[in-house]
Amino acid sequence: MLQRRKSRVIHVGRLAIGGDNPVSVQSMTNTDTWDVRATVAQILELERAGCELVRVAVPDMEAARKLSAIKAGINIPLVADIHFDYRLALEAIEQGVDGLRLNPGNIGGPDRVRAVVRAARERQVAIRIGVNAGSLEKELLARYGRPTPAAMVESAMSQVRLLADMGFDQIKVSLKATDVPLMLAAYRLMAATSDYPLHLGVTEAGTAIGGTVKSSVGLGILLAEGIGDTLRVSLTGDPVQEVIVGFEILRALGLRQRGVELISCPTCGRCQIALVPVAEEVERRLRHLTTPLKVAVMGCEVNGPGEARMADVGVAGGRGGGLLFRRGEVIRKVSLAEMADVLVAEAERMAQEMESRAGA
Repeated sequence: MLQRRKSRVIHVGRLAIGGDNPVSVQSMTNTDTWDVRATVAQILELERAGCELVRVAVPDMEAARKLSAIKAGINIPLVADIHFDYRLALEAIEQGVDGLRLNPGNIGGPDRVRAVVRAARERQVAIRIGVNAGSLEKELLARYGRPTPAAMVESAMSQVRLLADMGFDQIKVSLKATDVPLMLAAYRLMAATSDYPLHLGVTEAGTAIGGTVKSSVGLGILLAEGIGDTLRVSLTGDPVQEVIVGFEILRALGLRQRGVELISCPTCGRCQIALVPVAEEVERRLRHLTTPLKVAVMGCEVNGPGEARMADVGVAGGRGGGLLFRRGEVIRKVSLAEMADVLVAEAERMAQEMESRAGA
């Protein structure tokens, strides 16, 4: 069992973050925020994937004034992403958001930050201080010469002290960089410097494959060290994929269990069936399940039977078909044509049984 860093607890809406609370998965919409219908529709998709906290861009006052309508149509806490104009933060608070993300390098001077903090304290709105290696304050860049872990932590702590001096403690911090070693060093230093909860992310990680790899390495290392209270996997594309990858990272480390864990072999010359389309179909059709299940799709006689037995439900393929397993026991033989249908049906049946027992 991983030993997590002891951080203080804050609340973003009804979501408790830090302490012994589970590491939460968040994402960000890529719709135009002023388009309420499209933004709400995307957030509801994110919710179905398991997203627990969502951030929306607030580029102008028109977008800020749509936030209350967006919040009314969703079920998870809403965070406003603010840059450059502190008045957008004030309007977002007035619209009822649960949290703000502020970048200390571009929000303005201390007086403007104080105005935002006063309003946030009155409405019990949490603030994430979002430091980014690409937008550090000019004074820090001049002193350090480039973005360094120490410069990033100094940027964050200067804003933390400003908020704390005003009696504000609902603070979360992120120190993102697209360079994984820089990001790792910055978070480690921040974790040793304060006990504020940390939001993890590799910023601008990239498209599906490259971004998933960079995020899995960066976030996985920190989480394995016990660092991190929330996370976002930043991918170019559909934000639903960010949530899926985020939960897979947490699942791989034993930190969260949600939905189906698919175990499938990479295939080799011993595989006697067309395994890839079966595995892909099973994964797609079981994505709606939230009950933790291990489902195996195996293709040969070497590891297949053993892996299928250890899963909750599984098939071990052979020439022309395979065996269907349920918690270690062979149920029956199945043909290749029915393999996906039978496995999906058995997994859904088991999930329903587990949910019924849990609710009894």
